[in-house]
Amino acid sequence: MNVFEAIQKRREMTKFLDQPIPNERLEQILEAAYLAPSGNNLPSREFILITNREKLDELANATPFVSWLKEAKAAIAVTGCPEVSKYWLQDASIACGFIWLTATELGLGAAFGAIYHSQDQEESKKREDFVRTALNIPSDRRVVAILGLGYPEKEPPAKEMVRKESIIHYERFQT
Repeated sequence: MNVFEAIQKRREMTKFLDQPIPNERLEQILEAAYLAPSGNNLPSREFILITNREKLDELANATPFVSWLKEAKAAIAVTGCPEVSKYWLQDASIACGFIWLTATELGLGAAFGAIYHSQDQEESKKREDFVRTALNIPSDRRVVAILGLGYPEKEPPAKEMVRKESIIHYERFQT
């Protein structure tokens, strides 16, 4: 599968088979995260691999939107450090995309759980503090997301996409 095929195939998977993920595949996914670009090549993002069942179950309580972690066989928490780079959020977000596409290429499903909330700082603090405590993350790091991983229970149907013409513009923004 090439990158474009992974992009086309990628879907959010929230139902996973009860099948362990080989360590080699998890390491490949972490390598992809490590190789993801960052502004000025600064190490503004870090990754925590979680495979412990009890820890995954605990993290499923970080927000009502990540209950699927109870079925995931692994997860990767993605953090960013504002003290390292002003582009920490962009850097961490790009790495999340690399994680997701690599998982897809390897036949795994992934689900994206936003922890950082840009429009509700109180909610963001609550979510981030929960994950920070569970994973012993230093206070100078922001918790961007948790991506749950596992073999998909089933392949979901293709998503209904908005018309390309409504979001792709040429030469200038057109209404």
